[in-house]
Amino acid sequence: MLKLKACLALELPRINAALRDAADRLPAPVRPLALHVFNAGGKRLRPFLTVLVARMLGYAGKDIYPLSVTLEMLHAATLIHDDVLDNAGTRRGAPAVHTVYGSTMSILAGDAMLSTANGLVAEHGDLRLVTAFSDAISRTAAGEILEIAAMRNLAQDAGAYHEIILGKTAWLIRSACLMGALKAGATEERIAAAAAYGENLGLAFQMVDDALDVAPAEIIGKPSGGDIREGKLTPPVRMYRESLSGQELAAFDAAFTAGTFTDEDAARIGARIRALGFDIKTREMAGACLDTARAALHILPDGTEKRHLLRMTDYVQQREK
Repeated sequence: MLKLKACLALELPRINAALRDAADRLPAPVRPLALHVFNAGGKRLRPFLTVLVARMLGYAGKDIYPLSVTLEMLHAATLIHDDVLDNAGTRRGAPAVHTVYGSTMSILAGDAMLSTANGLVAEHGDLRLVTAFSDAISRTAAGEILEIAAMRNLAQDAGAYHEIILGKTAWLIRSACLMGALKAGATEERIAAAAAYGENLGLAFQMVDDALDVAPAEIIGKPSGGDIREGKLTPPVRMYRESLSGQELAAFDAAFTAGTFTDEDAARIGARIRALGFDIKTREMAGACLDTARAALHILPDGTEKRHLLRMTDYVQQREK
């Protein structure tokens, strides 16, 4: 894991420099809002994956960095829009953009970021990259729509959950790996393998995120059980509900569908979920996706970058925040 962190530390200055250059391409009124989001930090997981995959497949060009940050711009735009929809007060410990600049300006800034990022992709002159980026926008939006439609819906099954997280989280990570492979001019077989790796890494990432949602507040830095309060039937919440019966089940269903759980209720249920091991079982579900991601790497070239991609699966499995 230390080697993975060292590699990320080496690439981060180049990725952040490319992100600043991309911000300079934005219309002047949009730049302060974009920089507000970029300067709040973030893992930069998506651009890092684009760079790693391209390098693994033999691409040495420096223009991989401007390409890699286009999906980070897309991700940032979705965060801006999400915070407006959720009326969130903070993002990564800083005031959410809309609390500083207003909702209308924030939504328009997100739109401008998407458009500028699309133009940056087009400059690479590869229609496949443009299509991949376009798909990333539409699939992410579709995942968010599915999640909104499923809120407080107790009939949502595992298949519906898969479609939600495939869109809202996994597709961007899939696209990051796909675009790296496309830029490297890889064979169709290797392009498909890189995409499969990214998709399953992304699915696992969200599952672990959903397991972490019920961790104690002092560990995750926010109130425990946010998904419970918001009416999201994630795997640990679904497993908990299935463990109930009689009046206890009826009370849970009534509060879940009405959205009346308090912070204290959510923390209590979260503690019960942990005691029953449903967060661990959710991580085990993520582990199955990570096994698929590792298998997808088998046909890809051996070397330092491939080892980092394998370490990334361990990081996702073990992460605590």
